[in-house]
Amino acid sequence: MARARILATVVGLLALVTACAPPGAPGSGAGGQASGPIKAGILAPLTGVSAASGQDMVNGWNLYWKLNGATVAGRPVQTLVEDDAGEPNTALTKARQFVEQQQVDFIVGPLLANVGLAVADYLKTVGTPGFYPIVSADDLTQRGRVENVVRIAGWTSSQIHHPLGEWAYEQGYRRVLTICTDYAFGHEVCGGFVRTFTAKGGQVVNQLWNPLNTPDFSSYLAQVRGSGADVVFSSQVGADSVRFVKQWAEFGLKDSMPLLGGEVLLDQSLLRSMGPEAEGLISAGHWAEGRPARETQDFADAYLREYNQLPSYYAAAMYSAALWLARAIERAGGNTADRKALLDAVRRTEVSTPLGNMKLDDYGNPIQNVYVRRVERRADGRLVNVPIHTYEGVSQFWTFGADKFLKQPVYSREFQGTPEQLRALGLEP
Repeated sequence: MARARILATVVGLLALVTACAPPGAPGSGAGGQASGPIKAGILAPLTGVSAASGQDMVNGWNLYWKLNGATVAGRPVQTLVEDDAGEPNTALTKARQFVEQQQVDFIVGPLLANVGLAVADYLKTVGTPGFYPIVSADDLTQRGRVENVVRIAGWTSSQIHHPLGEWAYEQGYRRVLTICTDYAFGHEVCGGFVRTFTAKGGQVVNQLWNPLNTPDFSSYLAQVRGSGADVVFSSQVGADSVRFVKQWAEFGLKDSMPLLGGEVLLDQSLLRSMGPEAEGLISAGHWAEGRPARETQDFADAYLREYNQLPSYYAAAMYSAALWLARAIERAGGNTADRKALLDAVRRTEVSTPLGNMKLDDYGNPIQNVYVRRVERRADGRLVNVPIHTYEGVSQFWTFGADKFLKQPVYSREFQGTPEQLRALGLEP
């Protein structure tokens, strides 16, 4: 597959759309199209450090249309894929091409938060709908939400980890040490866990922050013993996850200290590169490929047949986004020219996906299942995340409610969830 630009046509016969049609003409793409093919612009990093995850995104999206037929409400679906390289400026250039030259009906993706925020700012100015299954920056559907950007089949970084904080306390843990990546995603993941763990009465004994692309975690792991913690929580991404889990075991901590992980620490995309060191580890996620539900296993089996690997959350979320959009477009009678009607249809649609049942809240973020997952080995030798506890209908605001939650600043490096800190923010401990 070409790395610079990929044009994937997922139907055999597509209606031709003239590139020189005047604005507003049928099929011109100005304000969306009312006839001809439905054009979906997919932004994903197909080169750079996130290329493997970006390819998973494209695979998940394409698999939905292959299995279910690439026609919605009598209109063929045309997929246009562009490589954003994980760079905001590149993504903006590609987004402009989608909207101003290729005249897509909507954009789906991208992956990285800084890329997604930059594209959202652009989409706000042109009105083209953006559907974000992957980008998890909290404020995208909170304090800085954009009316025409909706997070279908997606999540906020803290949303998945609020339940895990409570679950950890309920297991008897009282003192946690956190080791998380030192950028916005890590701050929000860690903040979500800490917020609910301390709200139940737990204590944070120390918070350690490692930079992205940390080759050696020994200086962090050396601080675990003697810290007074009875559990460690960690959020790592990409190759850092693989290195962290391996070094955790090499330090002899796997058998002496419980480790809880953020969603992507043990995502299937990374389990593929792990071995026995990962078995038995627990994390939280809105995707669990070992979930026994029919929707999950049918998708996982189909993905395994098609790509010879189990699906990551990147693949599952894009597949689920395609399902969600197909149902919403049918609900809108196939008319993507009326952007407001399309967005309203998306917001009103509730779907049962491989991730679980999902519907949107008033801020454009899914209310969904969160799974506490344990890594287990299947009969075929593959590692999978199997749910050991399910929290159904989890809101991005957890049980705090939107009004109370939004009074608090977005989770940052400084957030420790202490009673004193919460009082200073005008919140109850």
